[in-house]
Amino acid sequence: MFARWTRADVLSNREDTMLYRQLISAVALAVFAVSIGSARAFDEAMYPNLKGQWTRRIIPGLGGQPSFDQTKPWGFGQQAPLTPEYTKVLEDSLADQANGGQGNHIRGFSCEPYGMPMMTLAFWPQEYVITPDTTHILINHQAHTRRIFTDGRDWPTRELEPTYAGYSIGRWVDEDGDGRYDVLEIETRGPFKGPRVYDGTGLPLHPARRAYGSPPSETLCGLESSTS
Repeated sequence: MFARWTRADVLSNREDTMLYRQLISAVALAVFAVSIGSARAFDEAMYPNLKGQWTRRIIPGLGGQPSFDQTKPWGFGQQAPLTPEYTKVLEDSLADQANGGQGNHIRGFSCEPYGMPMMTLAFWPQEYVITPDTTHILINHQAHTRRIFTDGRDWPTRELEPTYAGYSIGRWVDEDGDGRYDVLEIETRGPFKGPRVYDGTGLPLHPARRAYGSPPSETLCGLESSTS
């Protein structure tokens, strides 16, 4: 197909091009202004400095792998208040592992993410990325990445797709009143993907209520955290 261009068409095209350039410039300036405004709204001095690599707390001489209470050995050494039913679950898990099986902890050998709460144990170094609306916890292993919303949102009313990490909402708190946040309170809800445990022995969770710990919330203070 051939087109016939006149001088009027060329002039019209030039005017349109200039108009488009002006519109693009206006949009770019608006985006830049929004970015600058957001950057100014984020006062980095208000938040704890969690830059760098963070590793778990290790107690010299303590056997086993990471678990919920890192001051105690894993498995029964955690002294979890298990019901008789779930005591039997852990006993069977340990017996199966002693015979070369995986026990109740089936995520490790299948190379799947451990999910909550085991993914909070810092079995690999963690990195924290803090923004005004979201705090990200990154672990360079499989899909162990958490996104904690701190923008003041409420819990979703729609049905969510099950995930390994669940849905987390957090709130920064200035506990000592010095004008800086020192505590991040987090609540994590499901639905969650697949079976989950507290540690590699298969320390179980009750499907309706937690077999170990208090309500499904946690408090993050630097790296030392209390996770239920």
